[in-house]
Amino acid sequence: MSDAVSALGGATWQGFATIREIGPIGMITLRAKPEVKGLAAAVKAVTGTALPAARRIVMNGEKAAGWMSPDEYLLVLPYAEVADALAALAKALAGEHHLAVDVSDARAVFRVEGTEAAQVLMKLSPVDHATLEPGELRRTRTAQVAAAFWKDDTGYTVVSFRSVAGYVMGLLQHSAQKGSELF
Repeated sequence: MSDAVSALGGATWQGFATIREIGPIGMITLRAKPEVKGLAAAVKAVTGTALPAARRIVMNGEKAAGWMSPDEYLLVLPYAEVADALAALAKALAGEHHLAVDVSDARAVFRVEGTEAAQVLMKLSPVDHATLEPGELRRTRTAQVAAAFWKDDTGYTVVSFRSVAGYVMGLLQHSAQKGSELF
């Protein structure tokens, strides 16, 4: 078995914001309606968090649970814990209608940090950043590709498909160039 690697080998770039590709990070797409018996307990057992409310992500150290749609959650955890987490979900939700899939290797993850980090994403995504709160997860697009991101105290985490990681890194770099500020 080969060792997991991130899409861009941990690429970084410094402009008026810092752009870093991070990973590999474990990610599970969990499809289940919120009323599925045992769902909240299963998510808590795997991430240590509550089931997130609509458009929210609940963090617990390196683990998180994010709301992606009315019947879809994104579970984030250390890469090495994904197989055990999938087994735990299968056991906890046995007999219930659900689907849990390891999507870790299909995703690229970036951090956008700094006092002007919001400006980087303002230029790329149709989101009202003035109202975006820490812990709010947005499933949207970054320029022409699908993405999701959330804000925390130090910046933003951006998730895209691995197949477009180079494109997304280029977008973030260009958007964070000095002289390209919005104001």
